[in-house]
Amino acid sequence: MTDTIEIRALHKRYGRSIALQELDLQVRPGTVFGLIGPNGAGKTTTLRTLVDVIRPTSGTVRVLGEEPRRGGAALRRRIGYVPGELHLEGRVNGHRLLAFYAEVSGEAGGTASVLGTARDLADRLGVDLNRPVRTLSKGNKQKVGLIQAFMHRPELLILDEPTSGLDPLMQREFLTMVREARDAGQTVLLSSHVLSEIQQAADEVAVLAAGRIVAGGDVASLRLGSVRRVHARIAGADAADAGAADVRAVFARIPGIEELEADSAPDGSIRLSATVEGDIDPFVKALARQEVRELTVEEPDLEESVLRLYGDSSASDSTPSDRSTQRSRRTGE
Repeated sequence: MTDTIEIRALHKRYGRSIALQELDLQVRPGTVFGLIGPNGAGKTTTLRTLVDVIRPTSGTVRVLGEEPRRGGAALRRRIGYVPGELHLEGRVNGHRLLAFYAEVSGEAGGTASVLGTARDLADRLGVDLNRPVRTLSKGNKQKVGLIQAFMHRPELLILDEPTSGLDPLMQREFLTMVREARDAGQTVLLSSHVLSEIQQAADEVAVLAAGRIVAGGDVASLRLGSVRRVHARIAGADAADAGAADVRAVFARIPGIEELEADSAPDGSIRLSATVEGDIDPFVKALARQEVRELTVEEPDLEESVLRLYGDSSASDSTPSDRSTQRSRRTGE
């Protein structure tokens, strides 16, 4: 079976800056593929190459069996695309804008069927299509962008940071839409820096850092959720007698504990924080022997997870000028 997306040795350079370095990627039909990485990793560059918004410096790209630069409008009609920076302006309302997109998509069943699907999606996402698009909030503009991508039921959905601006309820609805698309045989390429979003939706995932794939496979095998930051406030006789130093000593013996801190609070309780890598059960059992007043378990940001689990391969392999570029991307300079 031919891959829906096949990328071989993709390289993209902007002047002295390298955005993508010999990138290889394959996406199988009927799957949800997650492309994740910190800002500046090259996710958007990769997706724009797939829809021929930009051209590669070298390498080959095939989408639905065709090269994007030669597929033209016929290929683009088979793709639903949400860009990372969505700009919807103008005096037309949502209905008229989507009607225009329906005609452009060239759906064989006619625009009426496509617009019926669009109305159903608008109801699910809670967006008023009677309002001019320029008056919509960022979140509602994002919903209109999602509707135009999904409404003609394309063979391939390419979604770049698709939940930007959406509230948690709408994020869940979006993930349901993605799963429905997969069940209908559509292929979804989902780019995000939200780790939990990828974990819930993707069948396979590739981790992109500094323009290179540094890890790939199914979500479970990558153990992306195996690092957690835990904050607790404990009290009771054991904590009071032992003091912060002894409590720190108890938890320091647990495998996988890093960045451990324990100090006494003004009310006599002890504040405990640590990073737990791997199996969290030993930490929980040790914590259960205390009187726990507060407990928070946090997922570290994606960049920290990538660097911790796979190492900063870009820092070791790149030139000094490249590393300077990577740092500026990450800090937004």
